[in-house]
Amino acid sequence: MKLGFWIFLVALIVVGIMFFFKKAPELSVYPSDEIVLRDGSKCELIFYHHASIAVRYNDRIIYFDPAGEQIAWEKLQKADLIIITHAHFDHFDRKAVEQLKKPSTEFICTKEVSKEFDGACITMTPYMESKPFSDITVKSVPAYNMSDGHTDFHPKQREDCGYILYIGGSSIYVAGDTEDTQEVLSLKDIDIAFLPVNQPYTMTVEQAVRVVKAIKPQIFYPYHYGEVDVVTDISRLKEELLSVTDVRIRPLE
Repeated sequence: MKLGFWIFLVALIVVGIMFFFKKAPELSVYPSDEIVLRDGSKCELIFYHHASIAVRYNDRIIYFDPAGEQIAWEKLQKADLIIITHAHFDHFDRKAVEQLKKPSTEFICTKEVSKEFDGACITMTPYMESKPFSDITVKSVPAYNMSDGHTDFHPKQREDCGYILYIGGSSIYVAGDTEDTQEVLSLKDIDIAFLPVNQPYTMTVEQAVRVVKAIKPQIFYPYHYGEVDVVTDISRLKEELLSVTDVRIRPLE
């Protein structure tokens, strides 16, 4: 055989070996904040997209509403806990859930989402409490619309939920899709709040400002503020709350 053939064959074998033994792709890097909790321990907040965030605490990772094909869920750290606020596509993505699950993953969801899994999750309705791990407590808060013409988006009777995550003596409120209801306005001792700010589905800027002034979180993250025709005035939102709390804008359109 000609020398050129042997060179080609060896090169092909080398490429094949390199492909077979190549290093697995690194986990995708997303923006994050490190938070010092009340007991002095730390957690990491990770921001993926829109309503999808995660909390890394005590070597565990908790995903809220993982959804969206633009995120490489299959490359991310497998979930210790997945929490779903409601069944809308931008909050509940079954494929993403399956890609993040491992045999020991705990799963908290609403009644509507629970139907999709034949009840194979910790089903929570408003005002419930769950303790999926000894150092983590989750409480549910009603999430719904009340403005005229908007109540069909997230009706109260469907019992969608926001959740308060208690870790390290601190509280992190992830509101899901809601307006400034009396239940939200009456929350106490919230350290970190994620509030949705887009129209016509969730809060207006005015409603978000009202909630922040009422519950007084130490840190406020506007989230779920994009993917609609009406653009949320994030700059105005931040300006109106400059003297109230630490407003942190992250890529959660």
